[in-house]
Amino acid sequence: MEKVNTKKSVLNKNIIFTVLIAGLVIISIFSVVSFNGNKKTTIKTKNSKKLSATVMKLDDDNITVLDSNNVIYRFSKDNIKASVGDNVVIEYTGVLDKNKFMQSSKVISYKIKSAITDENGIPTDYLDNGIFSDYYVLAYKKLKDLSLDEKINQILLVRYPDSNQKQILKDKQFGGYLFFEKDFKDKTKDDVIDTMNGLQEVSKIPILTAVDEEGGSVVRVSSNPNLRSEKFKSPKELYQEGGLDRIWNDTIEKSELLNSLGLNLNLAPVVDVSTDSGDYMYNRALGENTEITSKFAETVIDASKKNKVSYTLKHFPGYGNNKDTHSESNTDNRSLEDIKKNDLPPFKAGIDKGAEAVLVSHNIVNSIDKDNAASLSPSIHNLLRNELGFTGVIITDDLAMGAVSKIEDASVKAVLAGNNLLITTDYDKSYSSIKNAIEEKIISESLIDRLAFKVLAWKYYKGLMFNSK
Repeated sequence: MEKVNTKKSVLNKNIIFTVLIAGLVIISIFSVVSFNGNKKTTIKTKNSKKLSATVMKLDDDNITVLDSNNVIYRFSKDNIKASVGDNVVIEYTGVLDKNKFMQSSKVISYKIKSAITDENGIPTDYLDNGIFSDYYVLAYKKLKDLSLDEKINQILLVRYPDSNQKQILKDKQFGGYLFFEKDFKDKTKDDVIDTMNGLQEVSKIPILTAVDEEGGSVVRVSSNPNLRSEKFKSPKELYQEGGLDRIWNDTIEKSELLNSLGLNLNLAPVVDVSTDSGDYMYNRALGENTEITSKFAETVIDASKKNKVSYTLKHFPGYGNNKDTHSESNTDNRSLEDIKKNDLPPFKAGIDKGAEAVLVSHNIVNSIDKDNAASLSPSIHNLLRNELGFTGVIITDDLAMGAVSKIEDASVKAVLAGNNLLITTDYDKSYSSIKNAIEEKIISESLIDRLAFKVLAWKYYKGLMFNSK
């Protein structure tokens, strides 16, 4: 009989055991994924993470999604076969950079899921603990009553037309009108009140009635001596006269006047930090350093809460020493560190005091997004939503301005960047561009829903909606 080599046998068993264990470990860490038509298998990776989001846009190589915090992410698409508007769970490796648009993280699997709703039927992706959250139930109920055309028009803040203003509003149902100096020229207070009341009467949803009443060189209402005996002074002049107390009292007085005329939104204050008299924005800014400008922002927003007029922090992410974007495109070449240190604090201070709206400039900020004006940049909006924690309404600067007026489909890009309101003069062009993009599956109706939902929640927050038709 052959003698068994006990040591060799034990060794072989150990080797086999070790190989089996190693195989099990490898299998537990990785499993293969394949996409075959509608058939889907799932990759499971030990260090993977998941992101729930809505598909905003698809192109040949990339997928753009929006998460529940209104942060926009773009991934290389690979084999993802989701459609625009789908709710998806994306499994990825690496780290998401919330302050960037294009992600280096790798998508390893995805699945399409049904929209999850809360007890009120509101998609949970719509919900946050934001400034208007007490009114989300009412806003969503109103949203479901609107047609697609009405939802698109709710996100348009339209420059007041030269004629047929009431009929145009009755037909289109815009989110609001923006008024300029010429619209108040030679009018009495009663004239203005009648105009505003007449507009509200023909609108199914109360409109935002907006002006730029900054003080100083930009005064739409107080330029008319029938409405105020003298023009509102610039923030710089007020601060030099009496510091922040003077700013506070001026904001109260300004709000009372606007409210008495039926105006409910002021596109001010300018919280850009500018201390160089050679800067384009210097005469409109406070003219003080970051710390004092931050206190200025706090003061104006705090004082604005004493009345029904909302105020708007502008021009995000800070205008710097750039030229006038009314006529041309400008590139801001400052570092991101510089902007975060010197320009963002006033916006953050105002947001922490309850700012309801932020207006984004048309400057190209090279350190954040070298390819898009800030108003059309998802990366800029991610910075505002994520880094500064802003949950209110984001507004573009006027899309008729020279810096962006020649950009093809600027309105669609503004929507995809995450703006809730688009300031536009050519409202038919803006509407048509957005409607066509939806029909061509370039953007989803669900994205329009989310943008309009926030506008409606704001209108409830402002007290406008409780007498709506």
